[in-house]
Amino acid sequence: MTNYRFVVLPRLRRALAHSLGLIALLAMPLAPLQAQGLKAATQLRLPDAAPRASASTSTGSTQRQADFIVAVVNSEPITNSEVRTKLLRAEQQLSQQGAPMPPRAELAREVLERLITDKAQLQLARESGIRVDDGAVEGAVQTVARQNQISVDELRQRLRADGIAYSQFKSDLRDELMVSRLRQREIEPKAAVSELEIDQFLREQEGKAGASALELNLAQIRVPVPENASAAQVAALQAKAQQVADRARAGTDFTALVNEFSDAAARAAGGQMGLRSADRYPPLFVEATAKLRTGDIAGPLRSGAGFHVLKVIEKKQAGMPSTTITQTHARHILLPVTPQQSEAAAIKKLADFKRRIEAGQADFATLARENSIDGSAKEGGDLGWANPGMFVPEFEKAMNGLAVNGISEPVVSRFGVHLIQVTGRRDTQLTQREMRDAARNILREKKLEEAYAVWLQEVRGRAYVEYREAPQ
Repeated sequence: MTNYRFVVLPRLRRALAHSLGLIALLAMPLAPLQAQGLKAATQLRLPDAAPRASASTSTGSTQRQADFIVAVVNSEPITNSEVRTKLLRAEQQLSQQGAPMPPRAELAREVLERLITDKAQLQLARESGIRVDDGAVEGAVQTVARQNQISVDELRQRLRADGIAYSQFKSDLRDELMVSRLRQREIEPKAAVSELEIDQFLREQEGKAGASALELNLAQIRVPVPENASAAQVAALQAKAQQVADRARAGTDFTALVNEFSDAAARAAGGQMGLRSADRYPPLFVEATAKLRTGDIAGPLRSGAGFHVLKVIEKKQAGMPSTTITQTHARHILLPVTPQQSEAAAIKKLADFKRRIEAGQADFATLARENSIDGSAKEGGDLGWANPGMFVPEFEKAMNGLAVNGISEPVVSRFGVHLIQVTGRRDTQLTQREMRDAARNILREKKLEEAYAVWLQEVRGRAYVEYREAPQ
């Protein structure tokens, strides 16, 4: 059984992210990919639609239509069609992100270099004797489907509509898993962090704390004021915002107040705006919270958008782990997605559980003990007090958006389908041990990034690359 609270590994933002062109993972350096340590592939998302050649392209010159070798990597060719497929995906992704589109020839060169590096890594994985069995590939297929919130059958239909052979899709997944295991084997041992390094890091951060940029995570409740509102309307809305602030200061759960009073745009993740440098918040917010501690309330504040009530979720100097965090006590019921139980069936079953619990016809802990496949089942699904970042993003986002005693809609993750209930929240100071663990994670992630960049250069440098014709 999986004990869910221990699943998530420290995340690594890689300088160059490995990608699968067939599923639009060509995330150029503009948008590096998030990875879970170096443990297998990433959150895989299918494109909204397959990029297709325009009519002008399809009737273009013979030179643009012909397939030819553009480069050879250790005797293995890379063809123009491979580059064009990845190039179209990259252009589509940049367009969807609203990112500036570089000149096509420049982007094509970047795509080619990425393909060369990928090919060299895959060759090294094969030479190293790394193998991936069929079961691991099938598990990866199910992960792709879940993360795109579709069934495996729907995934196959989507691939077929995009002109992608399912066998080729699985072959590329196998390659990605092989390379991921190679990176794990080669890089993980280089990321060990000693106690002396932790001591030095903490001393250095304390020494420059005064000069470091402040980082904040604020949660807000926004009471909007319509344009051309009368003085009476403004006064009524201000009174409403003051009532919200008074209740927050009196200890009412802030997420519950967010769900009750805040406008829809500010409700995500319990109103939290995320940890960011202070200069990325409105000066009004920074000034109002400058002398507040974690857990304190500010407001109501008036801006052009309305009245704001703020809660300080986290405040720290950049580069340092926060000394105060908000912990959440939650429990969950986890149902698997299997050939015998589809994702839709698991969602329907958990939705019925939620209805019964809220109607007083069933007990959450009893249902967890009887149905959950998680290691927490014997404890009634209890996950204990959890620090931020302990759970996978989709689980944590749903959990953070719940008020105390609130129950989520069914939540799909890579592990199955969850029903989540928050039973408590508290602000707590990190112990010295926890501070050191946080510092260790920061140093380890930095070492992984550096080791990955160096290793990637070494792999690329050892490969024999012969350039033929420029991609078109």
